[in-house]
Amino acid sequence: MSQIEARLAELGYTLPPPPPPAGNYLPATRSGNLMWLAGVGSRLADGTRISGKLGADLTVAQGYEAARWCALNLLARMKAELGDLDKVNRILKVVGMVNSAPDFYQQAQVVDGASDLFVDLFGDRGRHARSAPGMAALPGNTAVIVECVVEVAS
Repeated sequence: MSQIEARLAELGYTLPPPPPPAGNYLPATRSGNLMWLAGVGSRLADGTRISGKLGADLTVAQGYEAARWCALNLLARMKAELGDLDKVNRILKVVGMVNSAPDFYQQAQVVDGASDLFVDLFGDRGRHARSAPGMAALPGNTAVIVECVVEVAS
């Protein structure tokens, strides 16, 4: 078991199966030591989704948990691509899109669910640049979609 997976277990998490692409795209692409991961929704390990609009159907705490599931799904994809999460040198960029009611303005606090998990797992290597826009709608009414760019071992 990798150090990152051991830390994940210490935090009480296990990796879900990596989600399949929802369309005609690759789950990840790589150029040199940079890997771009396609966005993943707030999908639980059993395949069900956390769905709804933040500020109407869901609270900030529920959105935070949805973003955390997005991060777990991204980690599952990283492992599928790399074979070992210890090959992730750094999380460089995170974009978290939040399905938001028109008067919801706490997107940053929602996407902290993903950011906090990356920092908890990778320490300073998990600190990243980030965007957290609100969206009028997301595919399947999913609550949150997160994508990221990582630096990997050569």
